[in-house]
Amino acid sequence: MNENVKQLHRSTTNRMVAGVCAGLAEYLNVDPTVIRLLFVLGIFMLGPGMLLAYLIIAVVTPEGGKAVS
Repeated sequence: MNENVKQLHRSTTNRMVAGVCAGLAEYLNVDPTVIRLLFVLGIFMLGPGMLLAYLIIAVVTPEGGKAVS
């Protein structure tokens, strides 16, 4: 299989709550602070739906370092 394929995962090293924002930042190759600010702004602008999205992503995405099959 191709070794250069990006995979979304939760960060185990740069996490604040569940590692979702840091994992997204690693996947998108941006600073985790930017993603965290976007999530906070999204919670204020979109309401509890954004918080629910965060929780769903935290449950669905695997932690980094685990084998994904």
